[in-house]
Amino acid sequence: MWITSSLSTALTPTLVALGNFDGLHLGHRQVVQPILHKDLARQGSIRDKRIIQNPSCQELAARSPGNEGESGDRESAGGSREGGDRAYPSVVTFNPHPQEFFSGQRRILLTPPNEKVKQLEAMGVEQLVLLPFDRELAQMTPEEFVEEILIERLQAKRIAVGEDFRFGRHRSGTVRDLEAIAAPHGIDVFIVPLQTAENERISSSAIRTCLQNGNVQRANRLLGRPYSLVGTVVHGRQLGRTLGFPTANVQVPPQKFLPQYGVYAVRASWECDNGGPLPLPGVTNIGCRPTVEGNLEVSVEVHLFDYCADLYGKTLTVELVGFVRPEQKFGSLDALKAQIQADCDSARQILENADR
Repeated sequence: MWITSSLSTALTPTLVALGNFDGLHLGHRQVVQPILHKDLARQGSIRDKRIIQNPSCQELAARSPGNEGESGDRESAGGSREGGDRAYPSVVTFNPHPQEFFSGQRRILLTPPNEKVKQLEAMGVEQLVLLPFDRELAQMTPEEFVEEILIERLQAKRIAVGEDFRFGRHRSGTVRDLEAIAAPHGIDVFIVPLQTAENERISSSAIRTCLQNGNVQRANRLLGRPYSLVGTVVHGRQLGRTLGFPTANVQVPPQKFLPQYGVYAVRASWECDNGGPLPLPGVTNIGCRPTVEGNLEVSVEVHLFDYCADLYGKTLTVELVGFVRPEQKFGSLDALKAQIQADCDSARQILENADR
């Protein structure tokens, strides 16, 4: 996938899915679908239609990265790869997040850049355009943003947005404004209705709330895939090894959103030369290790069941399957060791139930 933060190096023309897409949950995936789905792409102007022709959230969940379902839709919506009218399926987003720009505070993300790239690439997106969100961009009127960036610079042939998308100075532009500005240029605008699951709107905020409360299963349903922590295995204090439960200390990006501190049933994977037995079941502790350290440094430690090979330097993807218990402090290392064994037993049961 081509990644650029400069409009001068963007591949054009484009089919644009526009938004922030933090989490790339099922609602976001509906917004991306119009630039990928070859059947929709071959239709004529459907500016007055809605995206109800798209796959359902359940179908999109089945097509999540790691499944085979996307392969049939990865043909370019703009024409064949050799055709002169080819357009590049492109996600256009902002860097930094607009809220981070205006508040001056770093925004903690469900999907940091590396994770977002991997997820989009697996969906079949061919280009990620990271528009630098600065004072100049923030001051653009809706008309200037559409005509100068989307039409002139990116040569957009199709634009897909969620129905609550806002753009331009003071967020004054609505999706209806986007339609009106794009219409004279013959550009189709796909407006994707807000998506719901179990009578709740699918949103990044709802997913954050679920994770803060330890409700991993619901967060995963809204995402359409397991919530994952991705990072490099680094050297730790190796206390787990002395307790009989060796752990991999996973260093995740500082901007990664972490769920409620505590213990989780997980599955972990990494790239293997021989394509080993992955993903592997295990248990993860997220928190400040109050029993042995009690400081403010947060760690992510993974114990894999029945596996003890060297993982230093590998990039682990740790998928959260279920919440075991919140973080707590124990009176002794023996009490901690007994609890770790109980946590492993509970995690095995959660993983077995998840497989049924």
